[in-house]
Amino acid sequence: MRMKVVLLGLIATTAAGMITATPVRAEDPIKVGLLEDVSGDLALIGLPKLHGSELAVEEINAAGGIMGRQIELIHLDPQGDNARYQEFARRLLSRDKVDVLIGGITSASREAVRPIIDRTDTPYIYTNQYEGGVCDANMISNGAVPEQQLSTLVPYMVENFGKKVYVVAADYNFGHLTTEWTEKLLGDAGGEVIGKEFIPLGVSQFAQTIQNIQKAQPDWLMMLNVGAAQDSFFEQAAAAKLDYPMASPVKVMLGFEHKRFAPPALAGLKAVANWYEELNTPEAEDFKKRWHAKYPDETYINDMGYNAYVALFQYKMLVEKAQSTKLEDIRKVIATGEACVDSPEGKICIDPKSQHTSHQMRLISVNDKHEVETGHDFGVIKPYWLGEIGCDLTKDNPQAQYSPSNLPAQ
Repeated sequence: MRMKVVLLGLIATTAAGMITATPVRAEDPIKVGLLEDVSGDLALIGLPKLHGSELAVEEINAAGGIMGRQIELIHLDPQGDNARYQEFARRLLSRDKVDVLIGGITSASREAVRPIIDRTDTPYIYTNQYEGGVCDANMISNGAVPEQQLSTLVPYMVENFGKKVYVVAADYNFGHLTTEWTEKLLGDAGGEVIGKEFIPLGVSQFAQTIQNIQKAQPDWLMMLNVGAAQDSFFEQAAAAKLDYPMASPVKVMLGFEHKRFAPPALAGLKAVANWYEELNTPEAEDFKKRWHAKYPDETYINDMGYNAYVALFQYKMLVEKAQSTKLEDIRKVIATGEACVDSPEGKICIDPKSQHTSHQMRLISVNDKHEVETGHDFGVIKPYWLGEIGCDLTKDNPQAQYSPSNLPAQ
């Protein structure tokens, strides 16, 4: 377990805090509970999330805090263990009485925390790309979802590489539900999944999987593997000369495999991303400069670290527009449709119906030298799918997760 408290300050203002045994004083900090894995199999991709949170807190506090109150960041490291996620969430909510809970890497960790947070009046911000579908008033999602990534990526891959697809996925809800999305979108495009494997987290040997792919002879691979161990696939596939085009909603921008493995292990991989460190707009360049000034040894600013950074500015915007830290008041701001911030990727807004975030989406690809090249700019894509199937958090709160095969009852 790791606990880190950053930049506790005392600046006076008036604001409503969580209901506690004692009144909130004007000089009290706003407490942010952070659950991020910085040890264990997910540490490599989790550490940038802690760094992004710390950088945002430092910048917000230096500029006067939130409504004049400084942020106190309380970080606990669940080490990828869902039981610890639950234990630490309860601790942050009941003992530390945090005003907001942020974090979690896997969808399994999110689903471990969500029933706990749903019994409170505390907002929870999930900062990862994920398989989508959560309709829950306590949760704000600021990572990309399938209609932003897969609805663009899958048709592109079918058009350019073919209709037969082999899926390699992590064996938990992210892998299964993203595979379901892949199958649906492939069907819409006239393609099909001709093979799929669900690999337990921590597995690092892929000889049999590689043989299965060679036998199936797909047109391309959908890579939904997760964690440092499962990323061993790329080196082993390169050694076996498994030379198929690859697509993924999580590789490069999340796990920066193109930086970790020697070329050409990732050559030809395609993704659709809202953030990747190679993005070279003026706003992105300024953000990268500030990040690397604080963390000069950071291997790569991944999309989760970026999302973690942006989440705190989204929270600041919501609290200051609401003039309150209460979930009820924050949700009234979201319901206006004007809960927007200017971020390093561009202006992004929180959708009132789903409480998910719009993103500027771009096609990226890895070349033979492991350089990342930007392709088509899809523009701003709103998180529309939940609203289309009937999720409307301005009217109802089912606290459910939906998928193409699990739609709301009509």
